Amino acid sequence: MRMSKQIRIRSARILSRRAGIHRHPACAVLLLSLLVVVTPFRSTTTAQGPAQLPSTTSAGARNAALIAATQEVLKETSDVRQLTILRPVQSSTQSRAEIERAVIKNLDEDTSPGDLHASEAMLKKLGLAPPDFQYRALMIRLLTEQVAGYYEPKTQQFHLADWIDIDGQKPIMAHELTHALQDQHFNLRRFEHWPKGDSDAELAAHALIEGDATLAMALYVASNPFRALAFLKSLGANGIATAELDKAPRALRETLLFPYQEGLNWTRVVYKEGGWKSVSDAFATLPQSTEQILHPEKYFAHEAPVKVTLPDVTSLLNGRGQRSEIRGQKSDSSLMTHHSLLPSWKRIASDVDGEWGFYLILDQFLKSPVESKQAAAGWAGDRFALYENAKGEMLYVSISTWDTAIDAREFFDAYVKRTQLRYPDAALVEASSTNSSKRFRTPEGIVTISLNGSRALVEEGVSDDATLKRLLKVLH
Repeated sequence: MRMSKQIRIRSARILSRRAGIHRHPACAVLLLSLLVVVTPFRSTTTAQGPAQLPSTTSAGARNAALIAATQEVLKETSDVRQLTILRPVQSSTQSRAEIERAVIKNLDEDTSPGDLHASEAMLKKLGLAPPDFQYRALMIRLLTEQVAGYYEPKTQQFHLADWIDIDGQKPIMAHELTHALQDQHFNLRRFEHWPKGDSDAELAAHALIEGDATLAMALYVASNPFRALAFLKSLGANGIATAELDKAPRALRETLLFPYQEGLNWTRVVYKEGGWKSVSDAFATLPQSTEQILHPEKYFAHEAPVKVTLPDVTSLLNGRGQRSEIRGQKSDSSLMTHHSLLPSWKRIASDVDGEWGFYLILDQFLKSPVESKQAAAGWAGDRFALYENAKGEMLYVSISTWDTAIDAREFFDAYVKRTQLRYPDAALVEASSTNSSKRFRTPEGIVTISLNGSRALVEEGVSDDATLKRLLKVLH
């Protein structure tokens, strides 16, 4: 049984007081000083270290120093995280060129061109990225800029950038070596090929992995104040390069940081509830949604997201099965000629936005985090689909369900406001007498937002009223 938003807010306040939730000062410093960005379930820690090691230092000497430091930090991290070392962890230094090659290789292996295109198209369609945005190119530049060290589950190896001061960057090593311990005990490779169609649950699992490692890193630093001083000194020499991260669309940037920031908050609550055993147990009982990460009490209550089904409307968009609605045709051959002139549509994505996704979609235009979080907080489940035709036109369709009709109404009102802000010239062409449906005509097609009890339907991008009528008939 799902709890209402009002009950959940009260429960969260009680849980916060009982667990004593607030940011640990050392942890806050680390989050501000250390930018961490990853591709899914391949951990990479970022920090633009002070200076490259002296040119007189040989590659062999650097690797020898790293191997010794790895053994030392692995032992200390094992004690902090309370996970035994089951096998040694191999390590090596890598140049920036080697890291760039690894970034490109891993990105291409883990994400197909079709998936990259769908991600890029989705961001553009919802106004979360500019029309000229190029997803793959930005990710390569961003990760190459940011990565200073990473643990690779495929090879079970840890790599540190060769320009990093090893002594000053031991907190980075503690973070990454926590991933090595996770891998030894919980098998991180099982997360590498997440089933398609539920990115929200994937992001939640990622938040467990990174939140765990970030908390272990914070406790590692807190156990010896000199580590924090050495780390901050190391970072302060030349600062942190963030040009590519700063240029990234907000939705992408905040989602990349979500596993570390929100994952840390969630892991601290779990840790307060039952220590490291509770955190370890979470690898067997995974958080199922970003809602459970943002509201830990929902994780403890095992409040699973509602599975929402969304019919594939590709045939409808392509005009198949609509012969009776096309008038004045002389023969089947002329009908086929008519159909051949229609732009061919394909469904390029089917996934879950989740509470976090809806927050970002709303706040891109509302620019009021409190209002956007309130509107997204009643989320119970959703599914969206993105369609694209041969002309490059796109259609976004979403069905969502909410904890209560009041929660659905809050989302409806926020999405209507978002639409008006996104399309200042939008014309309201229809509104129901009960204010449960609104339709706008925009430069990018028709936008419809409608309510049915605790369910909400959004469509953006249909270009003609006849297609919209057929679409709504199928989706309602």
